[in-house]
Amino acid sequence: MSAWLILIIIGVVLLILGFAGVGQFLIWIGIAVLVVSLILALVGRRRV
Repeated sequence: MSAWLILIIIGVVLLILGFAGVGQFLIWIGIAVLVVSLILALVGRRRV
């Protein structure tokens, strides 16, 4: 499983359990990891 997906799932679970601050932080980190990995994949394809 991808790191970004795990972070988003854990963040959503924490939001549901009432840990809104930590959950929201993990969701944003997961989104950032997803965006960075997409950018790196696109840059990697262009070089080939």
